[in-house]
Amino acid sequence: MVTESCFFRTAETHGSVSCVSPLFQSVKCQQQHVSGSPAVPMFSTLKDRVGEVLLPGDEFTCDTDDTISLTEHVKPEKVVCGPGLRRSGDRLVVCKSGVLRHKQPNVFWIDSQQRRYVPAKGETVIGIVTTKSGDVFKVDFGGSEQASLSYLAFEGATKRNRPNVQVGDLVFAQFSIANKDMEPELVCIDSSGRANGLGVFGGGGLLFRVSLGLVRR
Repeated sequence: MVTESCFFRTAETHGSVSCVSPLFQSVKCQQQHVSGSPAVPMFSTLKDRVGEVLLPGDEFTCDTDDTISLTEHVKPEKVVCGPGLRRSGDRLVVCKSGVLRHKQPNVFWIDSQQRRYVPAKGETVIGIVTTKSGDVFKVDFGGSEQASLSYLAFEGATKRNRPNVQVGDLVFAQFSIANKDMEPELVCIDSSGRANGLGVFGGGGLLFRVSLGLVRR
């Protein structure tokens, strides 16, 4: 990614096709082959094109001309497809132009020249608290709009025991809502109510601006 952003996010993160991180879909594909012959690797075409430049509209499918073996147990293989790849029926469609990347064991995504971060549910980011409005903090995470962070979205927080969060603080938070039709919402707890590393950063330290492409690595 060319344009720099001052915020970090976790990377990475659907043959039938099902797609991580909310940016990713998990895809299961039944491996097909002729009985007695070697199995055709799932998404072999996709793997063969790793490192190539793909354009929007390029497609990958799980279908083959071979028949399914009736004598051998064929275990469905799962592939995780990230940014730039989208499920459409039994196909994977490229929706961004860029270089196809692969991470073991079966993670694929399109490395494109994206200038602005687009939030996705479940991803973690570093944001700056910009305002305090009633029971909600506004957090700038480098997107097109700011996200809201409730004071109750911290471990151990109650109406009487509010977290000590000030304007200008850095928070490491996770998106609980990330929809193009709704305001993004952040939380500093996991599904079990634990901080698990999330929350307000301590004093001192530096915040560096890096590109989205570097963050994904």
